Amino acid sequence: MSRKSDSFVLTNKLVSMTKPVDNLGWRFNWSKVTVALSLVTILALAVAMRLHLADDLERLRLEAFQSPWAWVGLAMIVLSFLVLVWRIFLVVGYRSTPSCPDKDLPLCTVVIPAYNEGRQVLDTVRSVMASDYPWTRMQVVCVDDGSRDDTWIWMQAAAREFPDRLELVRQPINHGKRRALYEGFVRARGEILVTIDSDSEVAPGTIRSLASVMVRNGRVGAVAGNVRVLNVGEGLIPKMLDVSFTFSFDFIRASQSRVNTVMCTPGALSGYRRSAVVPILDEWLNQTFLGREANIGEDRAMTNLILRQGWLVHFQHDAVVYTKVPTAYRGLCKMLLRWARSNIRETLALCRFAFKRFRPEGATGARINLLVHLLRMSVGECFKLSLPLVLMIWPLLAGYNLLIGLVTAALVPALFHFVRNRNTDFLWAFPYAAFWLVGLSWISLYALVTPHRNGWLTRDLATELGEVAQSKMAVNTARIAA
Repeated sequence: MSRKSDSFVLTNKLVSMTKPVDNLGWRFNWSKVTVALSLVTILALAVAMRLHLADDLERLRLEAFQSPWAWVGLAMIVLSFLVLVWRIFLVVGYRSTPSCPDKDLPLCTVVIPAYNEGRQVLDTVRSVMASDYPWTRMQVVCVDDGSRDDTWIWMQAAAREFPDRLELVRQPINHGKRRALYEGFVRARGEILVTIDSDSEVAPGTIRSLASVMVRNGRVGAVAGNVRVLNVGEGLIPKMLDVSFTFSFDFIRASQSRVNTVMCTPGALSGYRRSAVVPILDEWLNQTFLGREANIGEDRAMTNLILRQGWLVHFQHDAVVYTKVPTAYRGLCKMLLRWARSNIRETLALCRFAFKRFRPEGATGARINLLVHLLRMSVGECFKLSLPLVLMIWPLLAGYNLLIGLVTAALVPALFHFVRNRNTDFLWAFPYAAFWLVGLSWISLYALVTPHRNGWLTRDLATELGEVAQSKMAVNTARIAA
């Protein structure tokens, strides 16, 4: 297939994923029907418990509120509600930055770090090359971080497909994603630096949209892209995460953008101003935590260092990237544990300067978000630890409140997803809330007691090692050459 037809297929694939959902979004789906029926059953059960056990529940509630922890819990609920209302107000006023015309776009360097991604790295490069950003103003650097599979072969195939447009860098051994990004940064010639994960694909207008935020506002030092799930059809976990990502980016990061302080520019897609990165590049590369080299959370670390210099960090809704997420429980736990550990480290780092005057613009909104985050990391985790004891002492009351709490917690992202997308995928927010409580809530607790562990955890080989891997590489080499 020619490069032109490849780009056409890729562009159509990404455009089709971004189309508004019409009546096809409401087609009969057994999994969604099951979720809907389960939700109706849970609500009916809650109503029945409330009607038939009203006196018992009221007596137990009065008994429980003799404990100071009950009042703390009530205060947390009230605080969460007030913060939610505040964030809704911010999101309602959020607007994406309009894209700039070609004449205003600066030289942009796209850095793609890759480790054991196999053929996917070729698809990632193709999506970048299919961008509507002027190719004469775009430098693309692809870094192989010591892959042990056939990633380098696919990178070479991409270089042949796009001659004179792709620069390849190969590290002899695996040093980690941070080092791979660094190798790309030091080779960058652009005023704007864009990082894209090698398991992700960007929409055609993404790079232009990302750069436009920094072109139109000289105070913005970094921009967070809008991450969606690429492999949404590969099981229940990607479906649930897609709803979660919608809330995390279009709601949480959009609200943070209104106060000029997005707390994390995602590894899947971020844009940085060169003048904001160069002064802190060596500090970022050599970051340590508790006496150990910081190998994870490079995206959050970069965001903190840019904020510390006084730059603004925004979110761009129109800069869309589709990324692959784990499809199995074990892989999901590893990913979330890595995020949770880096979250602890970087939250502490943010506390060192967030309550000082670190920029000319106000930072009240940033401080509110940080304080809420600290409360959830401390008081929220204490409530998790006490939950088994509370269930033993007041099983009826705690069970009822837990049921109502789960539905309420899922209702906000579900409603937001429905308003944003107008399809039935919002239903996945409810099983995800239950899945989080039963199968994922332990992760943040475990991260609190193991924040010093820096393993990437999810960087497994994409293909077999030894003779089998070598034979596959030989086959791929012959096929690509043909």
